[in-house]
Amino acid sequence: MSREVFPGRYTASIDGETVTVFLIGMRANRWWRIPRVMRVANRMAPMLRYLSTHEDAGLLSFESWFGRTTVIVSYWRSPEHLQRFAADRDAPHLGPWREFQRAYSGTGDVGVWHETYQVPAADAEVVYSDMPEFGLARATRHERIGAGKNTARQRLGRQAGHPVAAPGDPVPTR
Repeated sequence: MSREVFPGRYTASIDGETVTVFLIGMRANRWWRIPRVMRVANRMAPMLRYLSTHEDAGLLSFESWFGRTTVIVSYWRSPEHLQRFAADRDAPHLGPWREFQRAYSGTGDVGVWHETYQVPAADAEVVYSDMPEFGLARATRHERIGAGKNTARQRLGRQAGHPVAAPGDPVPTR
């Protein structure tokens, strides 16, 4: 899939107070068990197709990389949307997850992993130079960097009342 490259510098403009970032993937621990690894790997495509056609599920966008360890970075409206999808008996996640737990978990053949982050919009700093719409900007709004957004410090400080530490500022302690 070829996507248009946008010359220059761009950032993401997030509507709302937070964005949910979900990383998920798998690792082929025993490459010689490739049929088992492929059975697990093949479960992801139907999930992504479903999420791409069911906007109400809450997926905003995703990027993926494949190799011995796969990585999918996805952006969601909320952690509740993500959790609802994971537990939905009519969506294509719960069945494959239960199958993995029953047939593959504990064998060491293939590993699966995920991480979830709830990121305040004011704490997200994003820059893309000479890139297609990508990542958080693809999930939210792709916006050219202009006055007041030229530096990471300015982009992080764009939310009123949310100070950004300068180099050399003391680190807060608890």
